[in-house]
Amino acid sequence: MPDQPADAGAVESRAESRRPVDDPVDEDPADEDPAAHASLTRRLVQLVLSCAVLGVGVAVLLDAALGSDGYSTLISGLTSTSGLPFVVVNLGVGILLIALAWSRGTRPGVGTLVQTVVVGGTVSAVSPLLPTPEALGSRFVELAVAFVLLALGVAGYLASHTGAGPAEGAAIAFDPPLPFKWSYTVLQAVSALGGWALGAAVGPGTLLVSLFVGPTVDLLTRVRPVGSETSGYPEVSLPTGREGGGAAGG
Repeated sequence: MPDQPADAGAVESRAESRRPVDDPVDEDPADEDPAAHASLTRRLVQLVLSCAVLGVGVAVLLDAALGSDGYSTLISGLTSTSGLPFVVVNLGVGILLIALAWSRGTRPGVGTLVQTVVVGGTVSAVSPLLPTPEALGSRFVELAVAFVLLALGVAGYLASHTGAGPAEGAAIAFDPPLPFKWSYTVLQAVSALGGWALGAAVGPGTLLVSLFVGPTVDLLTRVRPVGSETSGYPEVSLPTGREGGGAAGG
C-alpha cells in the first residue's frame, strides 16, 4: 500500500515538539524590551558621568594639600615603605579588596572597571588645570568643594547599580551586618590610620573625608546600590563568578 501524505499541521506540530524549549530563536532581549535597554543606557551614562565627578573631586582634594582620603593615605604609606611604584601598590590593594568583597558575595561589575579607568583618567586630566592656591583659606574652600564632589560622585556611580570600586565594594560586602555608611567609614578610618602609621601625611581633609563621606552618601541616596533584590534594578556584572549578594544602605 502506498504511503499516505502526512497532514501538514501534524508535521509542523511534531517539528515544534522537537525544538528545545530554551531555544532563543534569534531573540534579542533589548529588542523585546526597549524600556530595559533605555534603562541600561541611562545607568551606564550615569556611571561614567558620576565617576568623572568623583575624579574631579579627587583632583581638587589633592590640590588642596590638606590630606587625602583614607584609602589613598594607606596606598601612599605602603608605597613609601615598600619602595614599589604607587600604581603597583594601588593595583595590589585594589585586587585584594575586590577579592574580599567577592568572597562575601559582592561580585565585581562593569562599574568596577569603569570607576578605576574614568576616575584615574579624570584626575590626570584635571590636576594640571587647577590653580594650587597657597592661601590657607583658599585651600579650605577647595577641600569643601572636593568633599561635595566626592560624595556626589560616589553616590551617583553606586546608584547606577553597575558594580563598585575596590573601597566601596569592600564596604558594601559587609552590609549587612554593618550599614554601608558605617562600614565605609570604618574602612576609610582604618586605612587612614594604617597609612599614617606607615609615614603617610594626614590632615583635616583626611579626617573630613574618612569620617563623613559614607554618611553623606547615605543621605544622598537611600537605594541599595549593588546586587539588591529590593532596588528594582538588576546588577550589571562581569560574566563570570558568583552572583552578587552584598547590599548597602548608602
